[in-house]
Amino acid sequence: MQRTSELRVWIEGTIVAAIAMVLSFIPTNIGSSFSISLGMIPITLYALRRGTKAGFFSAFIWGLLHFPLAQVYYLMPAQVIIEYILAFGFAGVAGVYSDKLQQAIRNEEYKKSSRIIIYASFFGTLMRYIWHFIAGVIFWGSFALWGMNPWLFSFVMNGLSGVATAIVTSVVLLLLLRIDPKLFTPTTMTGIRRHHKEIE
Repeated sequence: MQRTSELRVWIEGTIVAAIAMVLSFIPTNIGSSFSISLGMIPITLYALRRGTKAGFFSAFIWGLLHFPLAQVYYLMPAQVIIEYILAFGFAGVAGVYSDKLQQAIRNEEYKKSSRIIIYASFFGTLMRYIWHFIAGVIFWGSFALWGMNPWLFSFVMNGLSGVATAIVTSVVLLLLLRIDPKLFTPTTMTGIRRHHKEIE
């Protein structure tokens, strides 16, 4: 029974990764250096629902899906590993807030739940974009626009993309919390009313 439950978690994570990949095809780019990563929405939701280990797995699969779909910008092996293995995988560490969120939902503390979702969205995005920042400095510095210092250019562009991604992720997940908080819990929990009181 336990193996069946674990298998369900991994299958769910793979499906979430596929959804994230599909969302990645929605054009959100402005120029070549700024974009909003919509795939962070289902990845963060899944990480909060299933925890860090499962979140990392799903985000890791999301990164791998870029390869067969020819969505990889390749300069050298180290750059690919950093940007498509480490960066995407670390997006799933938003799951460190999973237990706190589920407990808050169980206690119908929706204001607290909202704060936790915001923290998780920004933390997961931060952990991902730190790796993109590192890659930007090491591998993409020579492509910096306007002759900017590679450190500054990578910080500004990845910082703007990361903040925008975190904000969009937070807003969508907060809307989902209003609609149905059970989306963030792995099983149906007693005490969660379908028509819960309005989030303050």
